[in-house]
Amino acid sequence: MDESKYWLGFSLVPEIGPRRLARLLSAFGDAASAWNATEMQLRRAGIESRPLENLLHARKRLDLDLEMERVRRTGARLITLADDAYPPLLRQIAEAPAVLYMRGTLEASDAQALSIVGTRKATAYGREAAHELARQLVRSGITIISGLAHGIDSAAHAGALAGGGRTLAVLGCGIDRIYPSDNRALAEDIVQHGALVSEFPVGTPPDGRNFPRRNRIISGMALGVLVVEAPENSGALITAAVAADQGREVFAVPGNIFNPSSRGSNRLIQDGAKLVMGVDDILLELNLALRNVQLQAAAEQIAPANGTEARLLEHLSADPLHVDELARLVGLPIAVVTSTLAILELKGLARMAGPMQYTLTRG
Repeated sequence: MDESKYWLGFSLVPEIGPRRLARLLSAFGDAASAWNATEMQLRRAGIESRPLENLLHARKRLDLDLEMERVRRTGARLITLADDAYPPLLRQIAEAPAVLYMRGTLEASDAQALSIVGTRKATAYGREAAHELARQLVRSGITIISGLAHGIDSAAHAGALAGGGRTLAVLGCGIDRIYPSDNRALAEDIVQHGALVSEFPVGTPPDGRNFPRRNRIISGMALGVLVVEAPENSGALITAAVAADQGREVFAVPGNIFNPSSRGSNRLIQDGAKLVMGVDDILLELNLALRNVQLQAAAEQIAPANGTEARLLEHLSADPLHVDELARLVGLPIAVVTSTLAILELKGLARMAGPMQYTLTRG
């Protein structure tokens, strides 16, 4: 049975985000069983009234096979949180998208990536800086991520392509839409040397409210974010702030103090962003960041991150234990137990042995 279409179905339901979906997967074992569960079973799984109403309505109106066909007709494929191909750094962020639509390819080397962002109204200096830094970075094996917008984004993508490297463009619209439309040729080049990525359903227009959500993916897929020319209160600064919250490195290129387009990026440097005068300033930090990510991932594979995880692990063993019994033993709400078990599964510490039954992965 194709699980992807059920993941797609849940992603189309308002208010069924990654956390509620994790709860459903823990309760029912897989996306197909969760999608087909009865209303009473869904209530028992802890789904609140409004999200439940949305889900019941969506199940009546959506033809999931037709929705999958719509994706295929765009030339895209669907990647879910359960897939090995899902970007590993993005998986770590809060509210990671349950599904991604992708045209092109993702490679393991794309985990060593830098996002480059900045103003759409870039100066010649800004475009040259973004282009040249991207061109040199890809020659050191760094994948360049940006948002396909005019200005700095386009210069960064073009620089990566000119350097013979890989670049990923994260869209603020459906994978079937190219925005801005005059970047269509650039987008097709990116598909051949990287990928276009979106979390938005097929047909979604480039609405302004989509772009702040898009920005968390631009930063979340990378080890760090480089801001090249950004006025105050710009979207690039939002991306930098999100990157800092995600534990990513933040870099900035110094700009003309008399040019409003550089005020935001210069302010980032004042506030502690790494000043970039050349690729070496970036490469040293990225290599350290990559090493830290690897060490953190290794640590998380062998140790619980908090008291809740530790309490659950104390009661798990090689013998399957039902979620309801586990909740009774630890004295925690069933919703907390199921969501924590989902995290423990991702870490490789716990394993689902049957419907709502878990065992310890290793002693």
